[in-house]
Amino acid sequence: MATCSLISTRFHSPSSSLFRSSTIKPTTTIQLSKTLHLHYPNLFLLRLPSPKLTIPLLPKLSIPKPLLLLCTSLALSFTLLVSNADSAAAFVVTSPRKLQSDELATVRLFQENTPSVVYITNLAVKQDAFTLDVLEVPQGSGSGFVWDKNGHIVTNYHVIRGASDLKVTLADQSTYDAKVVGFDQDKDVAVLRVEAPSDKLRPIPIGVSADLLVGQKVYAIGNPFGLDHTLTTGVISGLRREISSAATGRPIQDVIQTDAAINPGNSGGPLLDSSGNLIGINTAIYSPSGASSGVGFSIPVDTVNGIVDQLVKFGKVTRPILGIKFAPDQSVEQLGVSGVLVLDAPANGPAGKAGLQSTKRDSYGRLILGDIITSVNDKKVTNGSDLYRILDQCKVGEKKVLTRSSSIHQ
Repeated sequence: MATCSLISTRFHSPSSSLFRSSTIKPTTTIQLSKTLHLHYPNLFLLRLPSPKLTIPLLPKLSIPKPLLLLCTSLALSFTLLVSNADSAAAFVVTSPRKLQSDELATVRLFQENTPSVVYITNLAVKQDAFTLDVLEVPQGSGSGFVWDKNGHIVTNYHVIRGASDLKVTLADQSTYDAKVVGFDQDKDVAVLRVEAPSDKLRPIPIGVSADLLVGQKVYAIGNPFGLDHTLTTGVISGLRREISSAATGRPIQDVIQTDAAINPGNSGGPLLDSSGNLIGINTAIYSPSGASSGVGFSIPVDTVNGIVDQLVKFGKVTRPILGIKFAPDQSVEQLGVSGVLVLDAPANGPAGKAGLQSTKRDSYGRLILGDIITSVNDKKVTNGSDLYRILDQCKVGEKKVLTRSSSIHQ
């Protein structure tokens, strides 16, 4: 193995001949060890890694003292700067990316409609088991939205069901006591009213749900799990779906199905289209576990509009009825018949006046089944949902022709 020698050059004093002048051969080859040490008193130590260094010099080069000091300082500074370049690069911060046009539209939609969405707290009176004190404790929460400048708030009925007191929190975190104006259990819609200044109330823009298309984008705003306003996005997955009311079990037709996440607390919040207009009320999800599984349902705004108008004006909804009680569909299926079995038709009701027979027992205790409705105005009726669907399309005072089958004994 070749042996490398170490050459160390030290500048002793200004009177040294090296500071005055130096005469060196045109080309000098210096065999170095792995590190060349250039020492200068009271300055610093420079290490230049190189196994072999060839230094070409001019003949009879005379180096003045000030110039030599300047060149040495510049060379050392440059070496330190280059050696720290890699570590400095780690601290370089890139500028944030610009939002795309669709992202900007989504952000704008959320910012413009958030002031219209409120948070509703359902309070119930409970008695403490140990102190027997009567307390108001939260038993549920949900979302809602401002309907008009008069302080009317629209939400789901199941959000306020069983409440002894209701609190509404606006977007600016101000809280007000709310009174129930009216509700429709069959369609799961309720209207509240708060005494808030009109300048704090921002009604949500009302849209139309009749011309919706599967695949168009939708946006759901709410307060899931009691958090601040949140936004979830998705598309319309299906139209004209049917779900049952959580309160009465009566079917709700023409429901919008969406894959936008509707978590607990989103109930009663608005479903918006890409223009920021209301197209539905988020009301339910289909999930065995209770978590959002990509199948959410919203009551269409065309249905909500008519219900809210009646609740605001009259405090209740006027809906056509036959004035009967009918048997569950499972019981009718066990009899092997199709239609709606009349259990009770009061004589002063529309069905009783028309002559429909109720289910009763004879003198021997045998069950005599009442009439079975099989059609209304030539529209086939196979179960209770069919009957409700037909009645929802009728108006109060209209006359309808019922087709019934004869009674049978059990």
